[in-house]
Amino acid sequence: MTMLNEHSVNWFAVMWDCHGLEAVQHIPDHKLSTFARLAGHKPPDIPNLQHWRLRAQFNPQRHYEIYLVSADPGIDTDEIRAMFDSDPQTAADTCRRLGQVYFSDRYQDHKVAIR
Repeated sequence: MTMLNEHSVNWFAVMWDCHGLEAVQHIPDHKLSTFARLAGHKPPDIPNLQHWRLRAQFNPQRHYEIYLVSADPGIDTDEIRAMFDSDPQTAADTCRRLGQVYFSDRYQDHKVAIR
């Protein structure tokens, strides 16, 4: 862990559909990207959320959800994947409760008002 994000919160982009977790990617701290560019190094990769959203919009039958979730510094992508593997419904509910929705085509069972 670097000194820059030792006390900060980690952010992750998480994408799942009706079949389960599809993608988890760490969103690097913008300070790390800035310092990498200043030092002449390649900045850390960021998730391509536009690509994820297009995939979700053009596959509506899968009811995709994309959330941005914050986590304590010790948590990484493997732990989020393990959470979805062990109990996917609780993991999705936790992301919905604590995260920020980026895209949601969540299936809602609406009652018909007029038949």
